Amino acid sequence: MAKAAPNLCFSPLTLNQNRKENFFSSQNGCFIHKPSLKTTFFSPIFRSCIPIRISATPTRTIDHQVTDYNAKILHFCQLGELENAMELVCMCQKSELETKTYSSVLQLCAGLKSLTDGKKVHSIIKSNSVGVDEALGLKLVSFYATCGDLKEGRRVVDTMEKKNVYLWNFMVSEYAKIGDFKESICLFKIMVEKGIEVNSYTFSCVLKCFAALGSLKEGECVHGYLLKLGFGSCNSVVNSLIAFYFKGKRPESASELFDKLCDRDVISWNSMISGYVSNGLTERGLGIYKQMMYLGIDVDLATIISVLVGCANSGTLSLGKAVHSLAIKSSFERRINFSNTLLDMYSKCGDLDGALRVFEKMGERNVVSWTSMIAGYTRDGWSDGAIILLQQMEKEGVKLDVVAITSILHACARSGSLDNGKDVHDYIKANNMASNLFVCNALMDMYAKCGSMEGANSVFSTMVVKDIISWNTMIGGYSKNYLPNEALKMFAAMLKELKPDSRTMACILPACASLSALERGKEIHGYILRNGYSSDRHVANALVDLYVKCGVLGLARLLFDMIPSKDLVSWTVMIAGYGMHGYGNEAIATFNEMRDEGIEPDEVSFISILYACSHSGLLEQGWRFFYIMKNDFNIEPKLEHYACMVDLLSRTGNLSKAYKFIETLPIAPDATIWGALLCGCRIYHDIELAEKVAERVFELEPENTGYYVLLANIYAEAEKWEEVKRMREKIGKKGLRKNPGCSWIEIKGKVNLFVSGNNSSHPHSKNIESLLKKMRRKMKEEGYFPKTKYALINADEMQKEMALCGHSEKLAMAFGLLTLPPRKTIRVTKNLRVCGDCHEMAKFMSKETRREIVLRDSNRFHHFKDGYCSCRGFW
Repeated sequence: MAKAAPNLCFSPLTLNQNRKENFFSSQNGCFIHKPSLKTTFFSPIFRSCIPIRISATPTRTIDHQVTDYNAKILHFCQLGELENAMELVCMCQKSELETKTYSSVLQLCAGLKSLTDGKKVHSIIKSNSVGVDEALGLKLVSFYATCGDLKEGRRVVDTMEKKNVYLWNFMVSEYAKIGDFKESICLFKIMVEKGIEVNSYTFSCVLKCFAALGSLKEGECVHGYLLKLGFGSCNSVVNSLIAFYFKGKRPESASELFDKLCDRDVISWNSMISGYVSNGLTERGLGIYKQMMYLGIDVDLATIISVLVGCANSGTLSLGKAVHSLAIKSSFERRINFSNTLLDMYSKCGDLDGALRVFEKMGERNVVSWTSMIAGYTRDGWSDGAIILLQQMEKEGVKLDVVAITSILHACARSGSLDNGKDVHDYIKANNMASNLFVCNALMDMYAKCGSMEGANSVFSTMVVKDIISWNTMIGGYSKNYLPNEALKMFAAMLKELKPDSRTMACILPACASLSALERGKEIHGYILRNGYSSDRHVANALVDLYVKCGVLGLARLLFDMIPSKDLVSWTVMIAGYGMHGYGNEAIATFNEMRDEGIEPDEVSFISILYACSHSGLLEQGWRFFYIMKNDFNIEPKLEHYACMVDLLSRTGNLSKAYKFIETLPIAPDATIWGALLCGCRIYHDIELAEKVAERVFELEPENTGYYVLLANIYAEAEKWEEVKRMREKIGKKGLRKNPGCSWIEIKGKVNLFVSGNNSSHPHSKNIESLLKKMRRKMKEEGYFPKTKYALINADEMQKEMALCGHSEKLAMAFGLLTLPPRKTIRVTKNLRVCGDCHEMAKFMSKETRREIVLRDSNRFHHFKDGYCSCRGFW
């Protein structure tokens, strides 16, 4: 009850109900006095208003001035005129406005996001001591939440004595909207403790919060609580439970709830479809959709989008096209989110033309539309198409976001398009995106995969903030680009900045493997074990590869057997390892074991097994696998497979067959294929065929020094010194340089490098020379004579013998014998193919010193023990 004048008490009840009652009685302790016969009220704002005569009849005692204030403010609120409404609110005296008037103004402030005006209204409410009931409290809280000041809204709630479930639910929902799920759950727990009667909306909201936090156990407790309160058959609650269990990776629990739900709506079906799809159970999700269609249940846009995502994930283009037709009939094609999902489906299903048709027909495109098309070109490895889209986007004024930029960079990385990648880098610089961490990481990845570690390092060195992905990209890039020393330096620098993860281990181990740095590899293996990274399959595969390439085949096999779930990479690494070490039969047994495990080989696996057959002289088995690949697995041979077959024929002495095989190839042979035959010509001293093959090789790779040197070596071994001179002159005229032969051996973690013919600077050079002379003398005593044809110089026998002593692998083996403890295996790595004389020397050393020597050259491993080599002459 509000007072309009000192002698008049106004009751809003008469305004609402217009009832004829005697107000000359006490109401709530307030006595209403009879007014004078004639009283006129003029609005201070509306001067043109006609005076209103107040009747003396007690049944019509109404304050029309106050009524006008409320009515005018409500009218302004309906028109959306906040400024006028606020002017009236501010001019009204204490207790002149109704609660619903304040509520209307607050609602308008919320709609216009005017936090300042709303706060002013709240201040007036407090200064006028207006009681904040549940309705006004809800309006206040809603206003603050809408304007982004939930903290102030919470203060309003905390000051209210009475709060109904709707206000509680509103707060729970608003905290969830801003991602503060923990506070939502906290409010829910307070509701339960205070005995607030929760409803279905409460449970639906709080289950979403538990799902977002991944709090499966607490969510299950709420499930039990809602069953106890009788909400177990409530449609909206069960739908939220289904979504909760799918989010918690419990699809069977969600399916059980769905099966028991009698009153299923479209949300129930949609939850099942999207839940299965998001849990990687796409086929089951699409099965739910088919069931839905069979039962004649109407679909909505959410259904269509979930099914299209499922089709995209499973590559089910035919169903995707059918859904597309249904969507057109249902007029969903005008929705941009549908068009974007449809575009993505065609793209991921490999129908880039279909995606392009959708893209071109779209009336409205956003950055997601462009990004989906760019991603499609990326998957096809067509970076040129992605760049064209980038240019179109610029013309149409569409600003690329981080997702679009990284997608284009991935396209460039996949296709190896360095020039296009540099163009994108220029765009990034011009649009001030060079400081974005994700963009920088994608840029480094692009440069690394395109073979430009200089470019990658230029990005890395200018980054202010680096995360673990940044470091891993650089380490992995150096490893893959055959810069193992740089990878190890980067790894050492990383250890000073942050802790490596399992991905780091998988990146650095190949660098150790490339250098045959066994001791360093063992140190990293220890770090892996201490930090629990060995369960990561990528790390486990890299460890097997490390020990394979460091010559410790037994330990590699042991680690391989310990991998609980082997993938195709695991098997391929082991097969290739046996091939590198010349254990062809073991490679074949492993290949067959892989097939027995139900893992189908791919083209890389067949390269590994064909390589193994080649390096073990297994001609029949090699041809069998070649035909199995073509006929049983429908894998069309590539140049690498043909190169393996030529190498197999060449190593087994079938040079003419190899030549004919090359001539019948369905694709043009490259220098590698002809080079394999040229190596065979050297092994079997076929100079005539070597000259014919060399012509083909020089046409294909005229700048490759190695092939000129190889032909020169063939002439030298046949002592055709004029031809050797001619080849050397040709190399000189072309300005080509021969890579010097070098070998290295790791001792106590330090790599010791030896270069052919340059031993004088080494601190142990005299001891090394003395040991080699001693070994050479003993070899002669036992009937071994130097194979001076491998000296490759036109000189007398003594000079040739001296030249042979300077070969780098001999120097490294001698140094190993001098410095490593007795019975310790000598492990040497060489950058070129081991020569025949060094091969004989290694066999003799292993017999004379009773030491095992493992020599890894550019082609394979040689295990020397008791005067024998594991290669059995196939090298």
